[in-house]
Amino acid sequence: MLEERETKEPAMNPFQKNESKETLFSPVSTEEVPPQPLSLPKKPPPKICGSNYPLSIAFIVVNEFCERFSYYGMKAVLTLYFLYFLHWNEDTSTSIYHAFSSLCYFTPILGAAIADSWLGKFKTIIYLSLVYVLGHVVKSLGALPILGGQMVHTVLSLVGLSLIALGTGGIKPCVAAFGGDQFEEKHAEERTRYFSVFYLSINAGSLISTFITPMLRGDVQCFGEDCYALAFGVPGLLMVIALVVFAMGSKIYRKPPPEGNIVSQVVKCIWFAISNRFNNRSGDIPKRQHWLDWAAEKYPKQLIMDVKALTRVLFLYIPLPMFWALLDQQGSRWTLQATRMNGNLGVFVLQPDQMQVLNPLLVLIFIPLFDLVIYRLVSKCGINFSSLRKMAVGMILASLAFAVAAAVELKINRMTPPQPGPQEIFLQVLNLADDEVKVTVLGDENNTLLEESLRSFQKMPHYAQLHLKTKSQDFHFYLTYHNLSVYTKHSVEEKNWYSLILREYGKNISSMMVKDEGNKTANGMTTVRFINTLHKEVNISLTTDIFLSVGEDYGVSAYITVQSGEYAAVHCRTEDKDFLLNMGLLDFGATYLFVITNNTNQDPQAWKMKDTPANKLSIAWQLPQYALVTAGEVMFSVTGLEFSYSQAPSSMKSVLQAAWLLTVAVGNIIVLVVAQFSGLVQVDMNM
Repeated sequence: MLEERETKEPAMNPFQKNESKETLFSPVSTEEVPPQPLSLPKKPPPKICGSNYPLSIAFIVVNEFCERFSYYGMKAVLTLYFLYFLHWNEDTSTSIYHAFSSLCYFTPILGAAIADSWLGKFKTIIYLSLVYVLGHVVKSLGALPILGGQMVHTVLSLVGLSLIALGTGGIKPCVAAFGGDQFEEKHAEERTRYFSVFYLSINAGSLISTFITPMLRGDVQCFGEDCYALAFGVPGLLMVIALVVFAMGSKIYRKPPPEGNIVSQVVKCIWFAISNRFNNRSGDIPKRQHWLDWAAEKYPKQLIMDVKALTRVLFLYIPLPMFWALLDQQGSRWTLQATRMNGNLGVFVLQPDQMQVLNPLLVLIFIPLFDLVIYRLVSKCGINFSSLRKMAVGMILASLAFAVAAAVELKINRMTPPQPGPQEIFLQVLNLADDEVKVTVLGDENNTLLEESLRSFQKMPHYAQLHLKTKSQDFHFYLTYHNLSVYTKHSVEEKNWYSLILREYGKNISSMMVKDEGNKTANGMTTVRFINTLHKEVNISLTTDIFLSVGEDYGVSAYITVQSGEYAAVHCRTEDKDFLLNMGLLDFGATYLFVITNNTNQDPQAWKMKDTPANKLSIAWQLPQYALVTAGEVMFSVTGLEFSYSQAPSSMKSVLQAAWLLTVAVGNIIVLVVAQFSGLVQVDMNM
């Protein structure tokens, strides 16, 4: 319960030994950096509606909302941008995604050092926010298809992401601590509530952005494809608003001056204590109560006491990266999992990257639920639910979430068609002739690999699995049609899906081999392709934004991704007439082949064939794993955010905030290493 959180703090503080809390966390006073008085305003700062909450935190909370909208909005579509715009594979996309996330949580150390030793928190936030905005501009330019080739897009994307990581990471430890600085010590209860409101603003921004930016990507077409430039540009605009709002409150902020290079002092103090202990390891020298006491010859007692408090908290941070390794996979592996599920929920259709909206939505529900109901009930049962216990339960819930995710993944794998492996292909035969054709496939040694008789406009019921002797190989085909026997050969490559299309050629029969889309479709959407048997080119308008042309005389189009749904009247045009095609229902995640054929009495028609089955498992099966991991996050992250601030010596609050964020970086590195070097595409789903 929020009211009890501060009053029970002394009982749940695991660090108190002989020192009192007041002594342990008093400001640093060293010979190197003399204490500096706070430049407080002459009159009391304005409050919100006569309460004890300073008006300045309103600007900070709004700034955090806009900045988190910017960050999570951009990040929501990042994995799919890597996959389908830059055309990286799943492992590379996962690795770069988590490398970016890790960098975002390494740079807080730099931001904390700048704030504490040079610029102060306010100026650090302003200057690094400008870098943040520049990163969004560069990232949006890298998503414009007309701006250079893939190399240009890749370079601009990586530069933009690096600037964003520097900006967002640099301000992370400053914003939360700067908000805490606005409160006087006598208003500790209000400060505790501020951290809950601060976390709510984070998740409100995340909630709205992770719902809107996938719509900007998928529902808006730019240059005939998903509009990633707009999906990145709108978050960039929100970052501009965040910067403006924060600057507006400049005159009413409490701005503690820089405390000196605290990071450097801490490192030097620890290093001197270790080296001094090593140099005086003789048994004749008396032992000291704490290993940091060996720094007493050079550093003031107060600094040593503050470093002791810092190291005790840091020791408890050791297991935390595993929690973040689980939590941050919502934007990578869980999104990839959602692309192989059915997003049609009846009332509306969810894009795979929109599932991430569940996390901030549930956070907004769970924070008041836990604070006002669950923690209160636990307290009435006489259980001391300390900060450390809350964080431990949070980690257990996150582990359970990934057990559920692993079960869902196994269910998806059982429903997904197998993929061709090394020295293996999948082949189907499609007969577009006006009579039955017998097909015989022979290997290099004239051994029969496949034999099938197909009626007119019939295909094989399933793909046939054929083995190769090398990575690429020629297959020999014998086609029997009427009284004709035709011999031909086609080259194939391993790990691919193929369709052998049989067609009439005058009184003869001929064939062509085309490569199919064997994997599940991009973004979990429906994929279609056309074969035009007419003697004229056909222009097809699938939607108001999606057009394609199919060449005459058995021309084969490229694959086009469309939204699932009913397509009863698709407008088509040849050079001399317009007509409509009824494509029927296009199911979620399926791949279709449409053969446009002539009809002497009516307009041309489309013969529909499903190459890849639709996603059958509903995306709603991800709800339990999101609920569990979000409950774990509320107990772990909200508690840890307040815990890091309250346990830090007053001179090191930004440093400890940065250390807390550093555990997130290490967690993302764990995922990066597993994804890049494990050799198992889905291994990290079961961590």
